[in-house]
Amino acid sequence: MTEATHDHILTFRAPDRPGIMAAVTSALYRAGCDIRDGAQFGDPDTGAFFIRMHLASPVSLSQEQIRDELAPIARDRLLEWKIAPWNRKLRTLIAVSKFGHCLNDLLHRWRSGLLHTDIVGVVSNHPDMRSLTEWHGLPFHHFPITAETKPQQEAQILDLMEKEQVDLLVLARYMQVLSQDMCRALDGRCINIHHSFLPSFKGASPYKRAYERGVKLVGATAHYVTSDLDEGPIIEQDVVRVNHAISAEEMANLGRDVEARVLARAVRWHVEHRVIPNWPKTIVFA
Repeated sequence: MTEATHDHILTFRAPDRPGIMAAVTSALYRAGCDIRDGAQFGDPDTGAFFIRMHLASPVSLSQEQIRDELAPIARDRLLEWKIAPWNRKLRTLIAVSKFGHCLNDLLHRWRSGLLHTDIVGVVSNHPDMRSLTEWHGLPFHHFPITAETKPQQEAQILDLMEKEQVDLLVLARYMQVLSQDMCRALDGRCINIHHSFLPSFKGASPYKRAYERGVKLVGATAHYVTSDLDEGPIIEQDVVRVNHAISAEEMANLGRDVEARVLARAVRWHVEHRVIPNWPKTIVFA
């Protein structure tokens, strides 16, 4: 009989020099791991080397044993690394305002088994998406916000994330600018969808400004949130073609389809450990 196995995802970044792959694969072999698939990239601009590997190991082999075998290689080769069990799904909280297209798309994919994550609930500054959320059997958290109550409202979200042990916050057209303190607290674990092909038309009302400029392509950008508005490392982008006959409203409607697709891909790649930071960019092993 074939021995039962556990699956793991190993990712790392290291200074690019000869022998890294040989050292890592030898350590994995000694630990008893089987490499099911892998992707690698050496960045000539930063001199960094990136890896994502899907590993299988006997059930009798603990993740701590794998870590112990890799630890000396990591110290010697200056690896910034992590290994995650595939069967542990990241816990995800979705934030939304009044537009529900991205939320609806994410919840449908989740219920259909197309997102390798556990969505634990939805938080909003408006009550509009309560019925949709609860139809999917998820808790809905209504945290109203004003300029005066912004710090308290953000503290509520962070408290909820701590209570629910949330790994990822997804801003699915959550039409609020997070404070610098909030951005720092969520560094590397908050994804936003911006309804524009960044770096063009940052900030508010990008479709209106795109229409006024007569653009021929309308896009959307999913990126990690930082304290610099719409400047975080980009994970995914896509576009749809438009022309002079399209109104600003029609342009926005077309853009919403793109937003949903782009955000879903970015979330999927993040929860599958396919995104590695390469500041100010990302490496995406899609």
